[in-house]
Amino acid sequence: MATAADSLALAAQARRSYVERLLSGVPSVVHAVEDGARLLATQSAEHSLQYKRRDVATDLRKAAPTWTNGIISALRGALVSGMVSASRPGDLPPPGRTSPGMSLVDDDTIETEILSSRLALAMMDRASWEFTDLRSRMSALEKRDELDTNDVLRPHVLARIVTSTWRSATLTQDAWRTLQAVLHEEFAHFAEEAYHETNRWLIQQKVLPEIDLRPFIRRTRNSYVVPASGGGTSGAPGPASGTPSSFARLGTVGEETRMMTRAGGFARGSDHAEAVLGRLNKLIGRQVPDFAGTAPMQAASVGLKAAINEAQQGIQRRLSSTTSGGVVSGARAGEEQVSTPALLEELHQRKQALKKAATTPVERATIEIVALLFQSILMEERIPAVVRVWFARLQMPVLRVAVSEPDFFATVDHPARRLIDRMGACVMGFDATSRAVADTLEKEIKRVVQVVEAYPDTGRRVFQTVLTEFEKFLEHYFKNENEMTRKGVSLAQQVEQRETLAIQYTIELRKMLNEVPVQEGVREFLFHVWADVMAMTAVKYGAQGVETKAMKRVAADLIWSASAKVSREERAEVIRRLPPLLKTLREGMDHAGISADKQDEHIQKLNNSLAAAFTAKTAAIAPERLEELMGRLETLEELLPDNTDDLEIDESLVLDLSGHESSELEVVGEGGSMPTPAMLAWARELQVGGWYMLDYRNRNEAVQLVWQGMRRQLTLFVSPHGRGILFQQNRLAAFLQAGLLVPAQDESLTVRATRSALAKLDVDPTRLLN
Repeated sequence: MATAADSLALAAQARRSYVERLLSGVPSVVHAVEDGARLLATQSAEHSLQYKRRDVATDLRKAAPTWTNGIISALRGALVSGMVSASRPGDLPPPGRTSPGMSLVDDDTIETEILSSRLALAMMDRASWEFTDLRSRMSALEKRDELDTNDVLRPHVLARIVTSTWRSATLTQDAWRTLQAVLHEEFAHFAEEAYHETNRWLIQQKVLPEIDLRPFIRRTRNSYVVPASGGGTSGAPGPASGTPSSFARLGTVGEETRMMTRAGGFARGSDHAEAVLGRLNKLIGRQVPDFAGTAPMQAASVGLKAAINEAQQGIQRRLSSTTSGGVVSGARAGEEQVSTPALLEELHQRKQALKKAATTPVERATIEIVALLFQSILMEERIPAVVRVWFARLQMPVLRVAVSEPDFFATVDHPARRLIDRMGACVMGFDATSRAVADTLEKEIKRVVQVVEAYPDTGRRVFQTVLTEFEKFLEHYFKNENEMTRKGVSLAQQVEQRETLAIQYTIELRKMLNEVPVQEGVREFLFHVWADVMAMTAVKYGAQGVETKAMKRVAADLIWSASAKVSREERAEVIRRLPPLLKTLREGMDHAGISADKQDEHIQKLNNSLAAAFTAKTAAIAPERLEELMGRLETLEELLPDNTDDLEIDESLVLDLSGHESSELEVVGEGGSMPTPAMLAWARELQVGGWYMLDYRNRNEAVQLVWQGMRRQLTLFVSPHGRGILFQQNRLAAFLQAGLLVPAQDESLTVRATRSALAKLDVDPTRLLN
């Protein structure tokens, strides 16, 4: 039977095995980062960004040996003790900087700590399960609940070594941010592999063998494709966004999502969100037994209410410069403040004051969790700084509702969560370098937050109200106020109106001609061609326009001309009418975008029908019946139903009409895979404002969902250049199925923040009660 000494020796050996694996892999991972930097430098982008990437790649190549040696030196120090002290050489300030001693920590040091924290979160994002299993095995060997804060096994310790030695190698923080996606990807995989192999070794030593070794997918080096969208339009993701943008990781996220969607599942869907919340509640429940996300509503204690009000007023004063002096000055002030760690420090101090005012462990735990959620949100680089200001002001209102409504932590459908996610999804695609957000959108987010602040005692109702208002605003904004989307939405609405009218005209024409002896070729032409011509004309000139009425008269003339003509006078009248009739038919088909070859084909068929009428092979239409048909055609719109909810726009109707295509609107007519029912359901659930990566016509670019038609049968995306891409529902599902359309966010903002909170609580769960 193994003694305690044997167990401790085995734990120490496991740490050495982990460190040795890291040491052997450091040169390879640094080389992989160099490869990623060189690849980024070859991708097309704005000149300034391209030069920056080239400079960073050159600087990294020169500094790589120093950086590699610094990481190795710091890790070697942990071979014996298994600990990495903050006073190690790898953690000293960069050359040329003096130790701060007892002075205030400078912004440079804090910024490096922030970069280190983000790297640690990226590692935990990928390796959380492997780390959890390894921590359980080490705890079993060492008979203690938690690893030491400076234990080399902790992700944040490795992250601290990597970032501090980066600075010691004279590499800048700006260079790190340029390569952040590459660095996160490589070191997260590096850590995951080391954890996996250490777990494998411990299982071989019979340490908790009942915890199965998790599958580990070894991968070839990533391509780190940062989609370039060309001209760098303000207010949309483009090449100027650089590596840290919301699309920088899509080379990885996109491929993972493609694999998952091909298997019929959703990447980071509602099941994932519920699982994250479930983990959070279990963790909290172990530390705070009285905490329950499904508990009945209960009011906060009087002292905590007062403290929340005081904190909210203080935050408003702190950020008051963002609400004065107009949008431009507010944006600059907001960016300056949110980018300064002082704001995060102030929020931390206010959290401590709130905890002192709390009267129960549940209240203290709630304060800690909400603080962690907003800490993650405020550190999210993909949110423009001017918008982060307003998210910061939401912290106290959210805390107020979380204290009184515990289901905030139990369901993804809570309106406070949904509001944050909707606003975040709309702005997380904006240019990460300029941080430009349209004034109108910024003003609406400001209005939403101020309304929430103004009604502190209404709980979820105020969040639900402003969420509904925000969604209505988005519809209006993309349709009327956003210069990049307004044209595309207008064209898409015209397509929908045209197709809806064409369907309705066809239905009514079928009813009208049901018992009328009209030659089959004429019927087919009226149903499949002329109904669309009339619809297009009605959209362009109005239902009662002169041009629209002329197209209806052509339909009546065609029906009359194709009926039996037995007298010489009738035949002479047909011959007299035929040239202008054929001319108008061609003009109508031309306006509908029908090719000349197709027009000739249709005219030939109609000529055959008219020839049949001349030889009296068709039955005659009674004069009174013909007069009735003409009258009904003149007033066709009066026969159309008001309710169009039951109409289905068939894909063939949309795509067979090449006239929809223009330089400003593309109609997606091919591509994708046969969608499953789950994908069709997902296609109907996509929300206006969200950003996606679209792989279509040899382009891979960021697009934003800006419009959905009735019953979401048509969906419009707009590129950064203002080009519209229109999908019919089945085709949209097919692109989702094939992974050709990939969400830019693999999970919502609040779910990501919740995982970030979980990572911190995994490290130190006692902070819930402190």
